[in-house]
Amino acid sequence: MLLRIQLFAGLAERLQTSVLSYSTPRSEITADELKIELSNSFPEAASLISVSFVAVNQEYAPGDYLITEDAEIALIPPVSGGDGREPVCAQSKDGLFCITDQPLSVDEVTSKVLHPNHGAILSFIGTTREMTGAQRTVHLEYEAYIPMALAQLEAIGKDIDTRWPGTLCAISHRIGKVDIMETSVIIAVSTGHREDCYEASRYAIEKLKQAVPIWKKEVWDDGSEWKGHQKGPWDPTASL
Repeated sequence: MLLRIQLFAGLAERLQTSVLSYSTPRSEITADELKIELSNSFPEAASLISVSFVAVNQEYAPGDYLITEDAEIALIPPVSGGDGREPVCAQSKDGLFCITDQPLSVDEVTSKVLHPNHGAILSFIGTTREMTGAQRTVHLEYEAYIPMALAQLEAIGKDIDTRWPGTLCAISHRIGKVDIMETSVIIAVSTGHREDCYEASRYAIEKLKQAVPIWKKEVWDDGSEWKGHQKGPWDPTASL
């Protein structure tokens, strides 16, 4: 069975490809078995493969999920929490969720959640900071598994509507190079009352950092590093 596996961020750099063609003698293989085989075949990336999740058809797959040859497969390393290219601007059908390599507008994202019966609106704006302790960042670079990332953003919106019925949520995330003080993510939430607004906004950013396949590379004067999940073992399927 020949599998075509999409790779991202540090994994793509480690294996020097964004698409890995991998042949296994099996006619079907579980997600956990695939990770074990890949770790044995590519020992230089084994430590990163071991903490990655397999995605099948743009959804996180449990370890016992059976993978077949025709599946869309991606290996997702821990998430972070365009020169000479066509601009990227992918968005959900309702326009509430967007991934783009263009500058973000707070007014534009916030306008998507305006409602005559909502008395509270919060906009969370994530920007690039220059100093982290003694380390100076020159700029950030973001990469996304775009179709799955959009699906995960939409899932956050549905979760929020279930937990806080009637809440509106819009999220735009930038990819590519993001300079110091520029905006990388905007989350706008509106509700009837401020308590729900605070809670829903916090939930949105925490869930984004946990589950959405977007990666951040910090670029310094003397090097760079992909930054992944930094709060204990990473599990994008866990409940908050």
